Amino acid sequence: MGGRFITLEGGEGVGKSTQARLLADALAARGLEVVLTREPGGTAGAEIIRGLLLDAGGEGWSPAAEALLFAAARADHVERLIRPALARGAWALCDRFLDSSRAYQAGEGGLTDEDIIKLHRIGAGGLMPDLTLLIEVGAEAAAARLCLRDLSGSDRIGARDPAYHAQVARRFSALAAAEPARFARIDGIGEPTEVHGRIMRAVDALLAPANGE
Repeated sequence: MGGRFITLEGGEGVGKSTQARLLADALAARGLEVVLTREPGGTAGAEIIRGLLLDAGGEGWSPAAEALLFAAARADHVERLIRPALARGAWALCDRFLDSSRAYQAGEGGLTDEDIIKLHRIGAGGLMPDLTLLIEVGAEAAAARLCLRDLSGSDRIGARDPAYHAQVARRFSALAAAEPARFARIDGIGEPTEVHGRIMRAVDALLAPANGE
């Protein structure tokens, strides 16, 4: 069978990176080749753009410039890492992808969801995940986790005000409601192993063909 593409999405402090690592380990234990990556980043060029986007110094970027930088990083990431991995039958797991751009940039500075999707079609050929895991926790739980995670300070986007992050959560929720066949909504409250169990149940439908080979 061909490779599968799974993305992990959600706001700040929901535990995406931890769950991505746990999922990668679980899939590898089943004998699958797994490529674990992240956005922005994943390739040498995209990691350079990551630094430009998330560095808290300087004046920052306009919403349009920010969206274009994310799209450029994603284009390189998809071309050089994700598509080749899928073509050879690997499972690609990505900590954030297009839906983060839709949740964080769409609606800012006059940008629309269609604007973000159009950039994705141009830069990344419209590649979409087979499954998107949306990890959700309440605002208070996310804030408490961030206090522990960001002892040395947040990046430029993470440091934005609570109203912005509340809007991001609402956008993620709306995206999941609009595309229930692609999204699996995961309760992120509990021990990491508990959340991982919920994720594995959501991934079972993709694993069934692999287990049948």
